[in-house]
Amino acid sequence: MAQLTCSHLSLGYEGQAILKDLNFTVHAGDYLCIVGENGSGKSTLMKTILGLQKPISGSITFGDGLRPGEVGYLPQQTIVQRDFPATVQEIVLSGCQARMGRRPFYSAEEKALAASNMDRMGITPFARKCYRNLSGGQQQRVLLARALCATQRLLLLDEPVSGLDPQVTAEMYALIQELNQKEGVTILMISHDIVAAVRYATHILHVNRAPFFGTVEEYRRSPLFLSFAATEGSDQHA
Repeated sequence: MAQLTCSHLSLGYEGQAILKDLNFTVHAGDYLCIVGENGSGKSTLMKTILGLQKPISGSITFGDGLRPGEVGYLPQQTIVQRDFPATVQEIVLSGCQARMGRRPFYSAEEKALAASNMDRMGITPFARKCYRNLSGGQQQRVLLARALCATQRLLLLDEPVSGLDPQVTAEMYALIQELNQKEGVTILMISHDIVAAVRYATHILHVNRAPFFGTVEEYRRSPLFLSFAATEGSDQHA
């Protein structure tokens, strides 16, 4: 059964559509990369899936027992957010807020979950450190641990390697791949890196006036990939 289905989805702002008649389905264990030109609607699509804005038309349906609140989200960071004056542990724990209901305090189970996810991301030694004092790569690991506190099933990642150096970028891709392949976490990731997208993903959604959705193998054979890869200066056979 599909975890997420978007049917005839049109989205944008103030009634003006950026994307029209978008159709795709995400099953458990998929690794979907969302690619496209700047301003094509990638982040708007992710915000719409998260319920942060309403679609103009069409529907977004969660299935396989997944509820809208059981989606982990790693957003792009602003300069202000990178300077947030909280400890690593506090930020990771905040990923459990959807589980708390009206309780004012975190439970022992939620604290244990946060500790487990910090360990998974290799950031336990930084638990008491201030988030603003960490490197960009360390901050992304913190945000990934936070997202994992919200869900063990579906992660939405908005350009999680943006601004990172090549070594840290490779480490982040390896972490995401491990979550997907070894732990079965479904990944939806916006990426500006077409080479990495076709290397790691199982499926590609290329948002465009005529969107493409399909497997990586199908995408590699599509005219849209060939033209986009050439425009981006990428090696289409990477």
